Amino acid sequence: MSKICQICGKGPQTGNNVSHSHIKTRRRFLPNLQKVRHQLVSGEVTTVRVCTRCIRSGKITKPVK
Repeated sequence: MSKICQICGKGPQTGNNVSHSHIKTRRRFLPNLQKVRHQLVSGEVTTVRVCTRCIRSGKITKPVK
């Protein structure tokens, strides 16, 4: 399963771990993805993997119980 937000397309970024002696090794910064139930415009409810920024900004609509 890919680590990409299904709403905004945010994916992993790369950078460096920097040790105390300043030795650099490569690392990945992964987005904070959550599985959330999302209600489509047609009324259908599906489960999507979205980043927490999309959840907070209201880009998805959660179904009413």
